[in-house]
Amino acid sequence: MSSSHLSTVDGTDRLCVSERAQCVPSRVLHLRQLPPDVSEQEVLSLALPFGRVSQLITLKTKNQAFLEMASEEAAVTMVNYYTSATPSIRSQPVYIQYSTHRELKTDNMTNQRAQATLQAMNAGAVHSGNMASGGEGRGIAPGQSPVLRIIVENLFYPVTLEVLQQIFSKFGSVLKIITFTRNNQFQALLQFSDTVHAQHAKATLDGQNIYNGCCTLRIDFSKLSVLNVKYNNDKSRDFTRADLPSGELEPAATFGVALPPYGAAAFPPTFHQHTGLSMAPVPGSLVSHPRVSLQMAPPAVHSVLLVSNLNPEVRGHTFLFHVFSGVYGDVQRVKILFNKKENALVQMSDATQAQLAMSHLNGQRLHGNVIRVTLSKHPVVQLPRGGAGQEEQALTRDFSGSALHRFKKPGSKNFNNIFPPSATLHLSNIPSSVSEEALKDLFSLNGFAVKAFKFFQKDRKMALMQLASVEEAIEALIALHDHQLDHNQHLRVSFSKSTI
Repeated sequence: MSSSHLSTVDGTDRLCVSERAQCVPSRVLHLRQLPPDVSEQEVLSLALPFGRVSQLITLKTKNQAFLEMASEEAAVTMVNYYTSATPSIRSQPVYIQYSTHRELKTDNMTNQRAQATLQAMNAGAVHSGNMASGGEGRGIAPGQSPVLRIIVENLFYPVTLEVLQQIFSKFGSVLKIITFTRNNQFQALLQFSDTVHAQHAKATLDGQNIYNGCCTLRIDFSKLSVLNVKYNNDKSRDFTRADLPSGELEPAATFGVALPPYGAAAFPPTFHQHTGLSMAPVPGSLVSHPRVSLQMAPPAVHSVLLVSNLNPEVRGHTFLFHVFSGVYGDVQRVKILFNKKENALVQMSDATQAQLAMSHLNGQRLHGNVIRVTLSKHPVVQLPRGGAGQEEQALTRDFSGSALHRFKKPGSKNFNNIFPPSATLHLSNIPSSVSEEALKDLFSLNGFAVKAFKFFQKDRKMALMQLASVEEAIEALIALHDHQLDHNQHLRVSFSKSTI
């Protein structure tokens, strides 16, 4: 293995860096393949998100640089992060590794500009840190912040944390993401390494669709200057901390399925990550064309879901059919697993419906248990063979010919009324002869506490009903969806985005 000996600018200290060998951790990092005219600010923008930088030496004739972090821990975090997400400056990949030297020393006056830049940017980082109040790193930043607040409207396809990272990392280093649902809307907080990157992303992406014709991004600056992420899982991620626990979803045995590892190392990016101050915009998504779709392909997956951690005391296929098919698509088949009765396979009509059901129902509480909904490895749910026993035959049910399918017609308006589970239910197909009291009594007699009720002013065939909790609303939908109200009309129940 060859080593290259690189002199510092004053020629008195020589840095020996092995090109291929894995060096032991060091506070000193070696950056290679930098753009020829790279600035000190661009080099420092890669490092400052991970901590204070003590020294900086740029070797512009060699397209290299050395920087010394204030602590070895910060250097290790930076190398670990960029190992799984290769940074680039002006679309040129930059390679970072440990130096064999433990510290940097230079007395050359020609390096004064780099040191002055270093002091100014470190001071700016300290000032930003002081502006963020609170022991947990959360605070209010005046003006614009590196943290963006993202709302996804018209959520037809599920938007995952990985999808957001793939989109926003085109504009800079994405450090942390937190996703959540508020006011029946999918939202996220996303922290960049630099406010400039956040500004560029907001200017380019605000108002655009993730997928063609749906999943519209509404972006604003958050009042937070720093995000505090405690867990790395499918709801939150700190890409600089692969060691964080996954939280309550950590024990795989709880759900009877193998959960994926979390952390930056577990999700190698399938995209090219851009960092630095000068970002190339996404093709076809310029500010002058704010409505242009990002043209991302919807996720290609199977249409079969694995539903686990079901309450074993609640048996049957019908309740799974109602909660999946009545709201998020058309269920074709349901199979209770023979050896694990708390698990079931649910086959939807297509992969899009499976993604919708998974994104909205995973983690919901049903019959006292928090259920887990994941994609199954099975492409279809097989019907039992002719020689199967009676019990095995009873575990599988075919719903492909059900009259309750609501999404068979392409472009159906039902696709526009898909919302996450909420305590407020949308009731429809109500006969004119059925009163408010009759509907309240129907729910009360089935064990559900009605908190509020309101008919639609313009259409008395529809109403909103608020129950005590989301779990109770899910169970009410299971019990009363398709309930017969008169001789030829059946009640339709779904979740509402509104409140009473």
